Amino acid sequence: MSADDYEQVGLVAGLEIHQQLDTATKLFCQCPTRLREPDDSTRQLTRFLHPTRSELGELDEAALEESRVDREFEYLAYDSTCLVEEDDEPPGELDEEALGTVLEIAQLLSMTPVDQAHVMRKLVVDGSNTSGFQRSALIATDGQIETDAGPVGIEDLMLEEESAQRIEETDDGVRYSLDRLGIPLVEIGTKPDLRSPEQTREAAERIGMLLRSTGKVKRGLGTIRQDVNVSIEEGARVEIKGVQRLDDIDDIVRTEVDRQVALVEIAAELSDRGASVDEPTDVTDLFEDTESGVIRGALTDGGSVYAVRLAGFDGLVGREIAPDRRLGTELSDHAKRHGAGGIFHTDELPAYGITADEIESLRDAIDASPDDAVALVAASDDVAPVAIEAVAARAKTATAGVPEETRGANEDGTTRYLRPLPGAARMYPETDVPPVEPDPSTVPVPELLTEKVERYQSEYDLDAGLAEQVANGEHMPLFETVVGEGVDPTLAASTLASTLTELRRDDVPIDALTDDHLADVLALASEGDLPNEAIPELLSALATEPDRSAEAAMDDEDLGGADADVVRETVVEVVERNEAQVESEGMGAFSGLMGECMGALRGKADGDQVSQLLREEIQKRA
Repeated sequence: MSADDYEQVGLVAGLEIHQQLDTATKLFCQCPTRLREPDDSTRQLTRFLHPTRSELGELDEAALEESRVDREFEYLAYDSTCLVEEDDEPPGELDEEALGTVLEIAQLLSMTPVDQAHVMRKLVVDGSNTSGFQRSALIATDGQIETDAGPVGIEDLMLEEESAQRIEETDDGVRYSLDRLGIPLVEIGTKPDLRSPEQTREAAERIGMLLRSTGKVKRGLGTIRQDVNVSIEEGARVEIKGVQRLDDIDDIVRTEVDRQVALVEIAAELSDRGASVDEPTDVTDLFEDTESGVIRGALTDGGSVYAVRLAGFDGLVGREIAPDRRLGTELSDHAKRHGAGGIFHTDELPAYGITADEIESLRDAIDASPDDAVALVAASDDVAPVAIEAVAARAKTATAGVPEETRGANEDGTTRYLRPLPGAARMYPETDVPPVEPDPSTVPVPELLTEKVERYQSEYDLDAGLAEQVANGEHMPLFETVVGEGVDPTLAASTLASTLTELRRDDVPIDALTDDHLADVLALASEGDLPNEAIPELLSALATEPDRSAEAAMDDEDLGGADADVVRETVVEVVERNEAQVESEGMGAFSGLMGECMGALRGKADGDQVSQLLREEIQKRA
């Protein structure tokens, strides 16, 4: 679609950006914010969660649907896990470091802090919080950012606790890890001012740049997530959760617009046909002798088969509404939500071992005409009737158009149904945490990354590419620290931006390197104890055995700088060994002899030092 097409269909989009803050401790306790490996778990605990009513006695629809799926939630705890994370002790006060960071972010977004911030409970019963709710506080409102297509309003800025990390599905439910639970998280919500996929992506990029400008946000996969709200004039608001990569945002918006347009067209055609949806029927007896592996497997386990007549739906259940996704896929998502493996429908049958005779018998049993479609679910006795009811409910909404709902982002740019849109009934006050009064006068206005790039070029004489690399890299705060301590800016930038990237490409486990490791290595090089050429080798050694100090690893690997006399003697030996070449070529022999010198010194001397000595020795003999 072109910009005019998006205007014609009435595209309206908004963003919710969730970014983890790089604080020392969690939002409501003193536990560290570092992630752990599941194998490091020291114990497990389980929970069964259910929704509670709001202060007005209302039940949130999304939480209610979630609670209908009977699941046990298992949590991996660690030696650093505390009673607050386990929901066995009330939370502490709001973390001051996290509050200071979000106030910096509020200034970058031109937002107005609230006079008093109250922590609220947001009902969440999918197991991602041991308490059954997420704590969240409104910190600032009414901001703005600029895009090429015009200004975009920022509606609210929230400070909240991160959810537990989902590890895997289990036979009884879901397994989570408590290492991530409680990490401070900022949520930034734009107003619905976005009118194209490109503007939506640009807005996300701009907000991401502002967040990184603080130098106080976590970096890496999973530390930032974008939720995108999309609607068209004849469609409905759909919230798409968990877009991990900025590069996916514009594709997600385009695909969702196409999906809603297709659903609107299907609804119009269903209306013309006078379509309707019957009550589901138990049709288990029709498939007693089936050759379908899926159905036979369900029946062998004592399950059942349920079907529903979709009057007037023939040919539309199989219609594509997004790449590799059809209306039938939407129905299947709802069946899967309640534990079924999926659905069969007559637009794709006979197939999967289901014969034409079985389809004919099925149509006869539920009075389905050739203009009708039939959907069926084969599953256990407790799942099949609930799943087919969900399918029927979703088919009924297809006759009306696009349902409001929350969807999950898939890796291919498509989305899948997750749950209904949550409502106001899931929010209520947190009585265990006292309110705070945000004071923006106590925090500085951070320098923008774009401004840092310009300063690094003018102040440190870095080239544009290296300046941009280090300013936008995860080690930008460390760069400023070590340069302030006297490390050469070019050495620090090239090590933190280029050398680490090269080591990662060589499969060196650089994630094991701490800021202390990196700072100590750069200090050794800056003080002349470590040749610059030996930095990659020392970093590799530390990454392999990170329990050592940089100085100990340097000694263990014999990487310390060679004595000046030793360096000169080595250079002289190389020149004398190649005396005939030096006499005939003069300085033309420099390049080859330089490599030989560095090889003989095994990286134990600085290249500039060796280069100077070699030139002197060649000039003596040329």
